[in-house]
Amino acid sequence: MPIRLTEASRGIFRRSPESRYSHAMALPPGFLDELRTRISLSQVVGRKVMWDTRKSNQAKGDMWAACPFHQEKSASFHVDDRKGFYYCFGCQAKGDAISFIRETENVDFMEAVEILAREAGLPMPARDPMAREKADHRSQLVEVVEAAQRHYRMMLATNVAAPARDYLARRGLDAAALERFEIGFAPDTRQGAFQALSAKGITPDLIVEAGICARPEDGGPPYDRFRGRIIFPIRDGRGRAIAFGGRAMDPNARAKYLNSPETPLFDKGRTLYNQAPAREAAGKGAALILAEGYMDVIALSEAGFTGAVAPLGTAVTADQLQLLWRIAPEPIVCLDGDAAGLRAAFRVIDLALPLLEAGRSLRFALLPEGKDPDDLIRAKGAAAMQEVLDAALPLVDLLWRQETEGKSFDSPERRAALDKALADRIGPIRDPGLRRHYDSALRDLKWRLFRRKPEANSWNRRRMAILPVQSATRASRLVAGGASAEEHLREAVILATIIATPAILGEFESQLERMECRDPGHADILAVILRHDARGGASLRDKIAETFGNEVVDRLMSDPHVALTPPLRRPGDLEAARMSLAEALAKLQSARGLAAEVAEAMDEMQGSADEAVTWRLGQAAAALEKAERAFHEDRAEYDTGDNGARINRAERDALDSLLEVIRDGKRRK
Repeated sequence: MPIRLTEASRGIFRRSPESRYSHAMALPPGFLDELRTRISLSQVVGRKVMWDTRKSNQAKGDMWAACPFHQEKSASFHVDDRKGFYYCFGCQAKGDAISFIRETENVDFMEAVEILAREAGLPMPARDPMAREKADHRSQLVEVVEAAQRHYRMMLATNVAAPARDYLARRGLDAAALERFEIGFAPDTRQGAFQALSAKGITPDLIVEAGICARPEDGGPPYDRFRGRIIFPIRDGRGRAIAFGGRAMDPNARAKYLNSPETPLFDKGRTLYNQAPAREAAGKGAALILAEGYMDVIALSEAGFTGAVAPLGTAVTADQLQLLWRIAPEPIVCLDGDAAGLRAAFRVIDLALPLLEAGRSLRFALLPEGKDPDDLIRAKGAAAMQEVLDAALPLVDLLWRQETEGKSFDSPERRAALDKALADRIGPIRDPGLRRHYDSALRDLKWRLFRRKPEANSWNRRRMAILPVQSATRASRLVAGGASAEEHLREAVILATIIATPAILGEFESQLERMECRDPGHADILAVILRHDARGGASLRDKIAETFGNEVVDRLMSDPHVALTPPLRRPGDLEAARMSLAEALAKLQSARGLAAEVAEAMDEMQGSADEAVTWRLGQAAAALEKAERAFHEDRAEYDTGDNGARINRAERDALDSLLEVIRDGKRRK
């Protein structure tokens, strides 16, 4: 059953078009109503979407399609043809035919009205003389640029352009591609374009104002801006030629690429190369790709990636990002994988962070070092390019890379500096909910980084298996690499203390990030603890229960040997939690440091264990087992009196004895 517009949702459309558009005051009363009666919104929208025939009812003017303003699979974009309004239940885009033209064609209000009026056969009424004069002047400039484009296109077919054609052929562009992108050539003559346009009756002032020519400082006749260059026409969102980009044929030219100057038509910071075709392709499901230059866009488009655009010789601007997001919610920024490409990506991140919103971000595809899209496609084909795009990184991952790559975080001060740097980076994100999700994602990445330990510092069970031991020693938990009962209980107490008093987490976060849980279940709980965001609303205990189930939390917290500890008897007591965590973490670190020393020593004497050494190992291991059994029997008094210290000393003595056996064996070896 199709979703219907409710009366409440229809209320957003009850205002007249005139009340929603301030520019309408320049039009006679009733003109917009007349325009709306002459056009069909479904026909206007239908040029940009494919209707869902299962949900649509054309007879009733009730039409549904996938939204042209955001990527989706289901048809949540609704057009009420009788009322002349559209609404997307996914991204909440709404409006009438005028707003639809404005959004999809990237034009202002009056230009949208003119487009629809022309389509409806309705003559535009007279407007303010100054406004009309300005619009007429812009139209004249467009005609000048179009005339220049035809001149450059014609020049590409001349004998003087043979080197340019050879270059384009080497880049893999055939005649059809040259036609599609309207590529031309400007001969290396001072006044070739000026004379050609003047011969058509175009005044020098218009030629200069359109950016085709420039006036010398000495006041002489205008000269061509583009000379000895391959010409790429730049068109706006409506497909009108507004400027040019030129690639020099002379390798010693001062600038390899040259763009038209700023003109009444052309603002390079608000324009993208190949904008209109890419918008159409993105509307049909193609990925929107921001490449670096003209040839990158052409190579991508010719390989089937028709949603490619490029900035115009400058770093990406905020206006260009906004323009990208009007076409697709998550464009892919495609850059070289070298240092320069990464620097460009980092600049885009800095620019984008204050502009991010829910459902509006960027991904970054990094090409192999030294390769541009054209190189990669010609060397390995479109499939290789697709792999690069499929592997595009979310913005948060590249931000993390920027703050951590090549840096060491082996001290509390360096980790604190990383915390501050990351907080400062995401601070400009205006949406509190989005900023919270970025913070959570970065906490997760920090947890992964700090959980990674060098091989020499980890409890390496394989090292214990290298030394062939006798059956008498094989039973020892130490030799087998298993965690002792005391270690298991200390892990449980540490986790339970944090759950009972989550406010203490900040003080011990860096130590917990380095803590290695031998119990896989404990490791999973620790991961949730370290990723928990207290600002998210849910308590830490609820978050763990939501992830693993209430029975896991209840089992951990209700273990009698855990429940007897001071921080569990007094939940929320920061001082009790602080003392218990500090002691448990210190003892855990001490025991595991000694165990690692034993493992390394045994590794060094592998293959040299004779019967005497094996016997002594067995005796020392038995002492260790005895200490552990005593701990098992008396652990109800864990950390509540002298018993914990006595058991700790007994285990330490056993470990020391075992170490002495190993050291003696090494000396004998």
